[in-house]
Amino acid sequence: MKNKTLILVLTSVLCLTACTTSPTGRRQLKLYPDNQMDQMGVQAFDSMKSEQKVSNAKVDNQFVQCVAGYVAQQVPASVYSGKWEVVVFDDPQVNAFALPGGKIGVYTGLLDVTENQHQLAAVIGHEVGHVIAGHSNERMSNSTLIGLGMEATNQILQANQVGHNAEIMSALGFGVQVGVQLPFSRTHESEADIIGLDLMAKAGFNPQQSVNLWQNMEKASNGQRQPELLSTHPSPKSRIKDLQQHMPQAKALQANAQQHPNCTKG
Repeated sequence: MKNKTLILVLTSVLCLTACTTSPTGRRQLKLYPDNQMDQMGVQAFDSMKSEQKVSNAKVDNQFVQCVAGYVAQQVPASVYSGKWEVVVFDDPQVNAFALPGGKIGVYTGLLDVTENQHQLAAVIGHEVGHVIAGHSNERMSNSTLIGLGMEATNQILQANQVGHNAEIMSALGFGVQVGVQLPFSRTHESEADIIGLDLMAKAGFNPQQSVNLWQNMEKASNGQRQPELLSTHPSPKSRIKDLQQHMPQAKALQANAQQHPNCTKG
């Protein structure tokens, strides 16, 4: 019981000292300083550039740099005030990412699915939205607490000589994944969708194209998806529904945008 009490006390102290609020008003626990997250982001990006093939296709690079530049201008200086580094990776996977420390990566496979500048802006906005909301910090903090809690539970079971300890811990691990980690990831994805929608709209891109993007994504997946209960990402239908609900606000932001991007896709 001492271990259990210790974990509860530690968790309470951490919540009092490290709880913040996300851009959508959701309570978060972030244990790591921003400069540490930035350093990890820069290190990870440098490693990827050395291990993965970087595209030298001029048209693709100009297109991605153009779209990412407009989106990055909308990022608050409190998140990152420097110039964002944008790299196109020569890889067929339909994906993109953004990292703390001002890093954006786009895979060439994504350019086959995004039909125009607006749809690419929706993806980049979504990925940058993860950075703005500090989701990587929150995930690391959550994993730290789960690890402490699982270790305490294991010690309690051993101390009380509970039978089938390994099976119970395995079940608890799956329960944590389905009950905490996966919904947590889906919450992050949905939150990044909304933040990204506002970002692209503020940059002057058409937010309605985000819906077209996810329709394209669903077609590209050929229907091969896990049930949403066991997926780290919401289903395309769920994403489209949430985006549509937020669309009036996004369109108002686009109407007030000072810029009108004209990034040409090759």
